[in-house]
Amino acid sequence: MKDLPKVFEGKISNVMKNTQDIFYGNDREVKNYDSLSVIRKINNIFASPSHVYKSKVKITFKDHVDEKTIVGKTSTNLLTINGEQIKITDIFDIEKI
Repeated sequence: MKDLPKVFEGKISNVMKNTQDIFYGNDREVKNYDSLSVIRKINNIFASPSHVYKSKVKITFKDHVDEKTIVGKTSTNLLTINGEQIKITDIFDIEKI
């Protein structure tokens, strides 16, 4: 082991920035609507093992928040236990209670 070759050590001449910049805003921050994440959250609620027939969820709309019990979905609407139809495009955020 006395005649091992030298290891090449390259010089780093530029500064590397591998950290994220973090912004802390106020509480009244306006959320952007992301339809793909809402659809993904809805699919995760219906695919969860705790969802057998119905799930109680908190739905955030543009101007208010409602608690609903959802039982099904179509390609464009969520169906509640009371027979209401909620358009998926009107939903800004959804989370299971």
